[in-house]
Amino acid sequence: MSGSEQRPTSQESGESRKHGLNELIAERRAKGTRLRESDDSAFPYSFAGSEPIAEILSSYEHLAPGDETDERHRVAGRIAARRGAGKTAFMDLVDRTGKLQLHARVDVLGPERFELLTTLDLGDLIGVEGCAIRSRHGEVSLRVESFQILAKALRPPPDKHHGLSDVETRYRRRELDLIASVDTRKLFVDRARIISAVRDYLNAHGFVEVETPVLQPLYGGALARPFTTHHNALDRDLYLRIATELYLKRLIVGGLERVYELGKDFRNEGLSHKHNPEFTMVEWYEAYADYDDEAARLEALVRDAAAAIDYSGELDFSSPWARVGFVEAIEQHTGIDVMAHAGADALAAAIVERGLAMPTEDLSWSALADDLLSKYVEPHLRQPTFVLDYPMEISPLAREHRSKPGLVERWEAFAGGMEIANAFSELIDPDVQRERFAAQQRLASLGEEDAQPYDELFVQALEQGMPPAGGVGLGIDRLVMLLTGRDSIREVVLFPAMRD
Repeated sequence: MSGSEQRPTSQESGESRKHGLNELIAERRAKGTRLRESDDSAFPYSFAGSEPIAEILSSYEHLAPGDETDERHRVAGRIAARRGAGKTAFMDLVDRTGKLQLHARVDVLGPERFELLTTLDLGDLIGVEGCAIRSRHGEVSLRVESFQILAKALRPPPDKHHGLSDVETRYRRRELDLIASVDTRKLFVDRARIISAVRDYLNAHGFVEVETPVLQPLYGGALARPFTTHHNALDRDLYLRIATELYLKRLIVGGLERVYELGKDFRNEGLSHKHNPEFTMVEWYEAYADYDDEAARLEALVRDAAAAIDYSGELDFSSPWARVGFVEAIEQHTGIDVMAHAGADALAAAIVERGLAMPTEDLSWSALADDLLSKYVEPHLRQPTFVLDYPMEISPLAREHRSKPGLVERWEAFAGGMEIANAFSELIDPDVQRERFAAQQRLASLGEEDAQPYDELFVQALEQGMPPAGGVGLGIDRLVMLLTGRDSIREVVLFPAMRD
């Protein structure tokens, strides 16, 4: 046992603080041994027919205090509380859906089984069968007629009154957070419902869910640094994907016409309240659509996701969302017209002249412009907003704007002061795409670590002929943050990346 396991923490129950964690684990292990020796029914391989606690509670809302039924139910869960004395005892049983009071009586169970049940430890898992009643105090309960011990908890649960007070422990030991917090359990059920709503929307609108490689010979589809790994059998370096974009667009070329992928991407960048090195994205692409069509689709999809968890927060997801130009938004908040300052030196001089914060590292013109948006515009975009029409230098995969020279048809969607989605009218001209890749190579040679690599196979795919198309990348983790009111991505990822 490691030293960190031996030390009781503020998250251990009062029981462990009193006796010391090592002694308590030894006592509980000895109890488990005695149970195996004395109770043939303990620790079964299954407990069939268990019902969700929430369904039982909702089925008996009509009972008056003191009412009893002869309707039998089977439930299973973790012992969260115990009270009572003499010949009657009450216990709280918790599963994923709720908490149910158990009513145990010695005249029903018999002295031996009653003593066994009432001497179990908090955190032990049991299966119970009995009839539904409503206690005289008005609580729907189950009168225990039989039970099985399903698993022995050697360690005590977190303190039921204080839960896990240490944030680091909550993230590193998410299982303890889930045991301690009804709110945390609800959060991750809501996350699952949001993801299901996203899939349901896309499936209902004719999109085909696909899977593309996570290990890629060449990363692309975003301006980001990759994780690199080595494949021994192939004796070559591979990259964890930073986006699914280029593979999905090759499927559009192939005639699938509407495709999406929901899964993990990986970017070798810093940690923050809205950045985790591995994160969940959904990207979808459809033929014969443009970025205006995709804006309407995102609005509808997010509305469905919000409805899936009965969202009632301060954000207004009704259509249409607000719209503002990239150039106009930066000028509004900084006084700088980025298009009037060609080249990194000119834009940097304008930033210094305005007394704005300059990045510590040398950046290209496109990176400086994007930094201005991130620092001075993004925090103000609380309600859902599309920022439209980006400079071409920032967007090497987007199609040139049909009426605004130097810009491309791209939007990013913001809400709650952060970006949640990115979309283009997709660039489909292979010759232009080749030129854009070459420009990115020049940036890379000047030290731009996030530059888009040259992907010749993708260009060759475009040379087969790609229909006009629109595509969107939506950050699932950030969408969950918005819809559940969380301020940190680490709250909505079950096991986030943590520093040692």
